[in-house]
Amino acid sequence: MEWLLKRNCSMAPQQLFSIFGALCVLSLTIAAYFWWQGATVIMAFAWLELAAVGTALLVYSRHAADQENIALRKGRLTVAHTSGNTVETAEFAPEWVSVEPVTGDESLIEVFGQGRRIEVGRFVRPELRRQLANELRHAVRLARLRPQGALPSAEL
Repeated sequence: MEWLLKRNCSMAPQQLFSIFGALCVLSLTIAAYFWWQGATVIMAFAWLELAAVGTALLVYSRHAADQENIALRKGRLTVAHTSGNTVETAEFAPEWVSVEPVTGDESLIEVFGQGRRIEVGRFVRPELRRQLANELRHAVRLARLRPQGALPSAEL
């Protein structure tokens, strides 16, 4: 079983940078026209504007692929949280894992056991986090009962 939780991005970073390239061409073309007409300050402001927009798009694209991957395979529960270039991973034996909300039903979900802990549910709407926690608990309970390597049942 596997849960892949990720951001809902309207555009991929490649599409975003294509649009940014078109914006650069348009903005610099207009600035070049006014520069040619004698308004030399316009070009500096156009470059400043494009640098600011480019920086903002770079920050956005860095986190556009953030995700959480929760996988229950072969008697191991693996949780990986990717944020920018950082990947936090924790692996648990289902027999020793607990799944609980951090503070309340709509808070992040804490998966912990064997001296490790990791929070999940960042990319799930708060009102659906309780359902995710229940699904995780149910899957962990089934994994405790099922021998290693057995195929998952169609119950979930």
